[in-house]
Amino acid sequence: MELSQLTMRDYMNSELSKQKMSPIKLQFQLCMNHLSLCIYIQKKKKTVSYRNSSFSLNSPMAGVFSTLKPTTISSSSFLFQSSSVFASRLLYLLTIISLSLAAFAFVLQWRGGLPDPSSRWIPEDDPDKFRGVGGSKPVRVSSSSSGCEDILGQSRTPSFPYFRDWKFNSGSSSSESELRPKISITTSTSAGLEQILPWMFYHKVIGITNFFLFVEGKAASPNVSKVLKSIPGVRVIYRTKELEDVQAKSRIWNETWLAGFFYQPCNHELFVKQTLNMEMAIVMAREAGVDWIIHLDTDELIHPAGTSEYSLRRLLADLPKDVDMVIFPNYESSVETDDVKEPFSEVSMFKKNYDHLTKETYFGNYKEATRGNPNYFLTYGNGKSAARVQDHLRPNGAHRWHNYMKSPKEIKLEEAAVLHYTYPKFSDLTSRRDRCGCKPTKEDVKRCFMLEFDRAAFIIASTLTEEEMLRWYREHVVWTDKTLIRKLIKKGILTRIYTPMAIIQGLKESGIFVSVIASAHRDIIKEESLSSTGNRNASTYPHITDTFPRKMGRILEPQATTRKFLEFSGTDRPAIPPESPPGMDGILTYTKYLLNNSSS
Repeated sequence: MELSQLTMRDYMNSELSKQKMSPIKLQFQLCMNHLSLCIYIQKKKKTVSYRNSSFSLNSPMAGVFSTLKPTTISSSSFLFQSSSVFASRLLYLLTIISLSLAAFAFVLQWRGGLPDPSSRWIPEDDPDKFRGVGGSKPVRVSSSSSGCEDILGQSRTPSFPYFRDWKFNSGSSSSESELRPKISITTSTSAGLEQILPWMFYHKVIGITNFFLFVEGKAASPNVSKVLKSIPGVRVIYRTKELEDVQAKSRIWNETWLAGFFYQPCNHELFVKQTLNMEMAIVMAREAGVDWIIHLDTDELIHPAGTSEYSLRRLLADLPKDVDMVIFPNYESSVETDDVKEPFSEVSMFKKNYDHLTKETYFGNYKEATRGNPNYFLTYGNGKSAARVQDHLRPNGAHRWHNYMKSPKEIKLEEAAVLHYTYPKFSDLTSRRDRCGCKPTKEDVKRCFMLEFDRAAFIIASTLTEEEMLRWYREHVVWTDKTLIRKLIKKGILTRIYTPMAIIQGLKESGIFVSVIASAHRDIIKEESLSSTGNRNASTYPHITDTFPRKMGRILEPQATTRKFLEFSGTDRPAIPPESPPGMDGILTYTKYLLNNSSS
């Protein structure tokens, strides 16, 4: 009776406190008590049933009672026996289920036979490789390691099992080198580790094997570049005078398709620099045996939607063999606060590309989606592309690829996209301003920037106070109107994308970022100790031959060959710059189209 008056939880707590039994043993003991109770009840019911039947057969008054109420006694006995059988079977079933669950829980927590799941996160050869797992203390790197450990630090418990047994040394093992297709990314960057490492390892997860990083500024500093060079599959190329001399002899300077961007400041100069770096990356990709090459900035993530495995490798492997180029329409980030610190981990709302919307949806919501800005997107809207590495491949600006000998066959993906994190931080206003030496006038910014919003943002950052800049940033970049957000999400203009955020958060919690920085920092200390007796006046950048492929001269075609291709004008397509999506002119054209159709 005492057991029936207590709830199961109260009983377990009381027994635990009295006998100090483990939860598993207590649960097993309860199941055995339950089974004994069921057997006892069943025996008692059989005894009662037997006595009732004896009374009805042998009693002297049996005939009287049977004559008076034969039907009542018979139905009652039948119902009693049926309910007894049903109750006993139910008790047996519950007992078996309880025993099974107890046995299953015991097996799961049995340390003697099955490995501890958390141990799979820690390599046997180096238990310190993934710090922060299993309650270990996080690695602290000195301030010379670019100060990224706070941003790239990890939680103390693993919560994203997708990365268990994951190996990030792509291309180093024979099994991984056999995976096809091999995909590379080339980029030109001056960012720090807090941006490059999440960007890089996210793309490793979705299938990228090789990275060709053309670095300058902060990215070229020893404490950053040495960390990048320590990662398998990564090639770092410094922007030195020797690099510029090599690129000055490139055939691109003798051709016309990029000439419209030569000798202009800011964005035009960056556009030419990116194109020249892409030309070099093609040669590196061929030497590395890469099948596809993509040019991507470090504020962009590929979103391989539409694949069962969220895999870029799977997406490209399923393409027809005759496809030369794949276009990824870009989505633009839509931040909801003005204090974003880590865009990849904090931003989940994006504005869809025109190519992924119907004309009715796009033009019907254009005004509300633009919010008084010059265009539907703040910056470019013509996407990025991946090219199959083959003979005569050349860049066609930062957004496209081309071929000297043919017009490449290209397709545009209907679901996959490039996520462009555009002005996600308030500090992006001043950082872009500081990279350009143009005057904050309407005439001069046209010479420096290709897109209207970049021009307006540069003038704002150059002429207003910080308080006024923040007010302008909230009005033109930050989405604060929740009603409008819900409406545009319902219309399909805005969308929520969480997968990149989850992957990068899982990478951070695995400790891989801090581990890479700590490992490279130890190597730096070793190198400094070994070179302490050497030449301390050596250049901080490696010599050009340490980073460039030996056969880079193949991109420096003879002048006669260059002229030969200049005469082959059938495929001499001009470079494609960053372009805005269709604007007001498109709305007028679409309105006329609707009017003509309605009148006809």
